[in-house]
Order: sequence, then C-alpha cells, then structure tokens
Amino acid sequence: MLTHEKVNLFRLTEEAMIAFVQSLGAPAYRARQIMHWLYRKGAETIDVMTDLPRAFRSRLAENCVVALPEAVELRQSADGTRKFLFRLTDGVTIESVLIRDGSRLTACLSSQAGCGIGCPFCATALGGLERNLRTEEIVGQLVAMQRLTGERVTNVVMMGMGEPLANYRSVLGAIRLLNHPKACGIGQRHITVSTSGVVPGIRRLAMEGLQIGLAVSLHAPNDALRNQLVPLNRRYPIAPLLAACREYFAATGRRVTLEYVLIDGLNDTPELAEELGVLLRDMNCLVNLLPLNPVPGTGFRRPEPERIADFAAIVRARGVRVTLRREMGTDIDAACGQLRRVRRLQGVS
Repeated sequence: MLTHEKVNLFRLTEEAMIAFVQSLGAPAYRARQIMHWLYRKGAETIDVMTDLPRAFRSRLAENCVVALPEAVELRQSADGTRKFLFRLTDGVTIESVLIRDGSRLTACLSSQAGCGIGCPFCATALGGLERNLRTEEIVGQLVAMQRLTGERVTNVVMMGMGEPLANYRSVLGAIRLLNHPKACGIGQRHITVSTSGVVPGIRRLAMEGLQIGLAVSLHAPNDALRNQLVPLNRRYPIAPLLAACREYFAATGRRVTLEYVLIDGLNDTPELAEELGVLLRDMNCLVNLLPLNPVPGTGFRRPEPERIADFAAIVRARGVRVTLRREMGTDIDAACGQLRRVRRLQGVS
C-alpha cells in the first residue's frame, strides 16, 4: 500500500506555502497565518493554530507535520558557546553551535550529516558522509535553538558539518527562509556560506542575486600542499577556485573570506606565508587565520603563538588583509573542525 510523505511546514518558503494551501482549497492569506504560527508564536502542532478554520486544520494535519530536530544533548563552554546534538526523524544525528559575542548571537548550522570532502585535520571528515540535510532540517536547527534558549539569533554561518555547496538546493532553500521577514528574518549580510571550494557552486551562488557572505577554505598557497589538506583541490585547483571567488566579488560586491587553518610544521612556514601573500596581493579578499583546533587521532598540532604572529605579519606585508580568528568553544569540541557526527542514537532522552 502506497502512502504519501507528509510535508514538513518548515520546508516551505512563503511562495511554496501559498501554493500549498491553495492546493488544499484555502486562500493565499492562510499561508501567512501559518508562517506566523511557526516562526513567531512557536507552534508545535497544527491544532494550536486556532485562527485557521477547523476543517482546514484537519486537511493540514492529513498532509503536513510541524517537526523540528530533537535536541538530545547540550554542552556549554566556559566562554558561553553552546553546542547542540540534534537527532533527526530517521535517527541521524548532527551538531550545531551557538556563539555569543557581545550583542551578536551566531548560529553555526550543519548542511550535511557528516562530510565527504575528507580533509584530514577535521573531526567531521573522520566519520564520512551519511546524507544531505533537507531544507527543514537546516532551518530547524536555528528555530530549535531559539526555542530552547529563548534568544534570537542575529547571524548565521553555514560552517557546521558538511559541504554546503554539495547540498545546493536544500541550502539555498534554507537561506531563503532564514532571510525571509515572515520566517527567521535574518539579513542577507548576516548570513555566510562556507565552502571547501566547490567552484561550480560558487559561480551558481554568485548569480542568485543574494548579498550573503562567502568563506572559502584555502589552507595552502599551492596545489601540491592543498591536494593533501583539501582533497577536493584535485578536482578544483587553486587557480580556478580564486577565479570563481573574483567572479563572486564582481557579481555581489561582497569581499570573499579565505580561511587558512595553521598546522604546525605543515602549512605555517615563513616561505608559505610569503607564497600566500604573493598569490593574493592583487585580490580583494580577507585572509582569516585559524590556529588548528585539536582533533584526537589526527596527529596534527597547532603552531606556537609566535609562529602564528610571524605568519600573519609576512602575509600582511604583501598588502593582504589578515585577521586571526578568536577561539570559541574549544573546551566542548565546538570550534572549527571539531564537530563530529555521532552514530545513530537509540533510546536517548
């Protein structure tokens, strides 16, 4: 016997919601009422949407669900960073992070369960890729965190588990909902997508007419070294990657951030700093240096502070803008490169 899958209402943009309610015989304005219940009133069931006619609520219940990821664990860092372990409806688990910095509250969201890129210094890569997340599972992380904490997120970074541009359709749908004033209402300039260098995805994103930020994991100034650190480089080498970044800047006016994880004795030498500075000196970009966050079992270490400072100074001397990322959440394994997919959970409460 065939049964249809019920639609999770957190999947639908306003346009899709309007089309959906009209397909159920309701007027378009019912879509706006539903979104108000979902994103402003915190509705957990269709039954509580009392300004909808009873008969329409029954039709909705037959065809829809209101479902968010289930929080099964919360860990808090000494610096206030919070890491959530979420279980999805099929038992798959993901991690998401809330980072407080003054008045800014940033949600670091996952786009995949695990990751298939294979960067050897990243905890997420150790477990491989299980599956892409659906739009409602991406948006649901933010909505769930807001409901659990009672705080409003101001910024979003797609820097959690997975490669966002390998899950393009769901990520774009999530961005539309994160930004929509009747949904999460986060400004486009407060949303950043991070990629390990999926060149076609960068070019496609540049043409979407969005003003979101783009962060690219570079980690090396030449292909030989980047092939080791970011295996995707064998498919999309540095030259076409930087060309795509320039195209993104030309199309959006948004300066691209190039992430560079500093690993002791591997990509942190003065010679590589000079090479990086020469590579980027004519590019309108920002280099964000990230001292490696420890991941047990990888064998990689972070450089000493003096070595980090020397690397930054050499790159800056070539006229490149450089920042050093502030560490947040390392004591709960919530910092960059530390999120890990936990195997399917059974009986967690």
